[in-house]
Amino acid sequence: MMNEEKIISIIEQDEWMMEILRMAKSLDLPDWWICAGFVRSKIWDILHNFNERTPIPDVDVIYFDSGHVDELREKKLEEKLKSLDETIPWSIKNEARMHLKSKMTPYSSSVDAISKFPETATALGVKLDDKDHVCLIAPWGISDVVHLEVKPTPYFIENKHRAAIYEERIAKKNWQSTWSQLIIHRI
Repeated sequence: MMNEEKIISIIEQDEWMMEILRMAKSLDLPDWWICAGFVRSKIWDILHNFNERTPIPDVDVIYFDSGHVDELREKKLEEKLKSLDETIPWSIKNEARMHLKSKMTPYSSSVDAISKFPETATALGVKLDDKDHVCLIAPWGISDVVHLEVKPTPYFIENKHRAAIYEERIAKKNWQSTWSQLIIHRI
């Protein structure tokens, strides 16, 4: 059975993922994480016994810096990462300003933002600590992602507008076309 330690071990053994984590760490951003599909897709690939990595549309690097909420800074940070590896589809967002874009209440940290992602299986993040060990955060736990279940986070269940966003994402992402064993829960 896959648990948090196993997930961390799988990531630590994946040199591609570790190099991406090292590059993100080199930016020295406050409260940074690489989240969402970067972690989720790796788990689903393993559970589906895929021999090759499923391509991901982007590598989501998030951080929390309420003192610098300029979107231009995020673009400059993306350019810095692209200069390290232009083959990676980098996406950098300061969660201290993302509530403005998503029209939600302000987040208190990156982990708070991750907890308000649409799906529990996507509400995951990893980063490297000071000794380059992988740290995993899963505000809603890992049960859903390791049991191949896609469910809305409580934040998306409690509001009709957000519930509609969840349903639209599920339709648009069409994850079952890649990972056929997924169980998709509707609101």
